[in-house]
Amino acid sequence: MATAGEVQVPKFKLVLVGDGGTGKTTFVKRHLSGEFEKKYIATIGVEVHPLQFETNKGSLVFNTWDTAGQEKFGGLRDGYYIQGQCAIIMFDVTSRITYKNVPNWHRDLVRVCENIPIVLCGNKVDIKERKVKAKTITFHRKKNLQYYDISAKSNYNFEKPFLWLARKLTGEPDLEFVAAPALQPPEVQVDDNLMMQYSKEIEDAMAMPLPEEDDDL
Repeated sequence: MATAGEVQVPKFKLVLVGDGGTGKTTFVKRHLSGEFEKKYIATIGVEVHPLQFETNKGSLVFNTWDTAGQEKFGGLRDGYYIQGQCAIIMFDVTSRITYKNVPNWHRDLVRVCENIPIVLCGNKVDIKERKVKAKTITFHRKKNLQYYDISAKSNYNFEKPFLWLARKLTGEPDLEFVAAPALQPPEVQVDDNLMMQYSKEIEDAMAMPLPEEDDDL
């Protein structure tokens, strides 16, 4: 219970979706406070990790829902999505099929949660054998989502999806994180030059016209 004078921290339900093995759980568990305070909801079979961020507009918490492997059984129950206020769709840049399945996850998500801010994340950019190149990642542009390359195991771009979502949810485009969250130490290191190259490739891809032939997505 909030006592008099205590400020209520805004909390947002963030649903994390994507194929099994794309690194969703690894990503959520990078944030130490969320790992200590996670709750398990047995009825739906999910873990909820409260990830707190300090911003120049005060604290906020993303109650981040992780599938706990439920997606391996062919989708997620509506109870997972209900009252979701924002979402991250994750795929693995070393596995083309996980990107090919992004439209299915998006369709399931927006069927229950209409008009919520969504970030698409391509995880595992620390792995040299990248299969899903920036120029082929176009789904977010068709559906007006934000996109980031990430590497959960190295913490690369960890905060980017949360910052973008926080700005959308609060309607504060100048919101910034003022303190870095406590994260697990990196398990792998990314190659800075390669990350710069990837960033440039994403920028270049954004400037290209969208291909017309894959209207079925």
